[in-house]
Amino acid sequence: MNSCKTFFLAATMLATGSAAWAGQAPGALSAPDIPISHHDRVYAAEQFSNTVSVTDPVDNKLLGVIRLGDPQPVNFTPLYKGQVLVHGMGYSPDHRTLAVVSIGSNSVTFIDTATNAVKHTTYIGRSPHEAFFTPDGKEVWVTVRGENYISVIDPQTFEEKTRIVTPAGPGMQIFSPDGKYGYICSSFNPETDVVSVADHKIVAKVKQESPFCPNIAATPEGDQVWFTLKDIGKTQVFDAKPPFNLIKTIDTGPITNHVNFAHTAKGTFAYVTIGGTNEVKVFRTDDFSQVATIPVGNLPHGVWPSGDGTRIYVGLENADALAAIDTATNKVIANIPIGQAPQAIAYVPNAAPNPDDRQNLQGLGVAGQAAHLTLSPKGGAKDGKAPTSVSLFDQGLIQVLQASVTGLQPKQKYVLALAEHEDGSGSLQPLAGFMTNPAGSAIVNAVGPIRQIVDPSAKAAKRYLVITTGEPTMPGEPVQIESR
Repeated sequence: MNSCKTFFLAATMLATGSAAWAGQAPGALSAPDIPISHHDRVYAAEQFSNTVSVTDPVDNKLLGVIRLGDPQPVNFTPLYKGQVLVHGMGYSPDHRTLAVVSIGSNSVTFIDTATNAVKHTTYIGRSPHEAFFTPDGKEVWVTVRGENYISVIDPQTFEEKTRIVTPAGPGMQIFSPDGKYGYICSSFNPETDVVSVADHKIVAKVKQESPFCPNIAATPEGDQVWFTLKDIGKTQVFDAKPPFNLIKTIDTGPITNHVNFAHTAKGTFAYVTIGGTNEVKVFRTDDFSQVATIPVGNLPHGVWPSGDGTRIYVGLENADALAAIDTATNKVIANIPIGQAPQAIAYVPNAAPNPDDRQNLQGLGVAGQAAHLTLSPKGGAKDGKAPTSVSLFDQGLIQVLQASVTGLQPKQKYVLALAEHEDGSGSLQPLAGFMTNPAGSAIVNAVGPIRQIVDPSAKAAKRYLVITTGEPTMPGEPVQIESR
């Protein structure tokens, strides 16, 4: 047997012989690295196409999507089948089950990673957000953000076995690598709860600098927990062990979304997605120094490391793509088209026992159709900030519009509207009113046949997207207009 084959077999045995998380979050540092192989899968939960995309990381190729629901406007009628707003994601310690949360249909869908088949769908409370298995695989914890509890599901029966009451709006939970603690941040209250996994009791509370935390992660060393604050553009770090003291608050940037870790020969690094600047920022976990800023594309959201820490994958919410980052150089090495508005993502080593199996996967279809625009300050003012990015996700004859608004005054009312003229003048047709967060940013949505109106080739009733001051009943002066 030649040396190449020997190395390949050794790597394969290492990869398939362990259910560990390879020293990468959410697992322990002591677990071995799992080399990237065709058995690995990168999954993304796609909110507007209601799909889960499946990507092979070896050649960064989309293999297909698992369709959990239909696009709008089917969802405007009573919904008896299928899922809506596919959003959250977690996976089992044996890497054989994916748990996918759909916000709009209040569900957790359990998917067999070997066959891409839905094993079961469990319906729970209002607007769940994220789900993850405990490290021993005996429970699945789901944050029910529209209510005030964690739904604890038995992964064998798929039934809710108990609830852990929290302050209203739990955002996400993750566990210490040793499985002793669960860390639950809040999206409505400035408080992160630490829960004893063994008895489901809250044992500590950590103050959040703001109420809106969408994401939380624990280092593989088990010494730190990082959580993001989307509304004020900060990331906070606290001690993962008693007394759970806050360690550091970092100004990361507007629309700070998710955080995760890669452990390399140079140490452990935190990768934070900054939606308002279209970047990923990289920090050391020992001294919290920033070591890189990586431009990745419009509205980076979910982030997850490969099983050996050599890559970080990032979901680009307003670009319908995955960006693959080489952690040795902190450069983007691939951009993979996927479904509409990816939210949470997960890199699952050894998810596919048969890497050639494509059963239950479909082509992108309408999920791959979107148009993209930008809005910049009126008058062409250059303030060094990323322009507002706008995506129009095709849903048949209509589109879901999503604007990642940045560069406005904090805590002020604005209107996304259609203007009669390119410079924002003339009559205005309001689409959505919104208020910016303390960082002067917002995520704004609207629905309608908007692409047909703003497309440069439109033959009649051409209109231009603008942002004005004021309210929908009384819009003011345009402050951002379409960039050309």
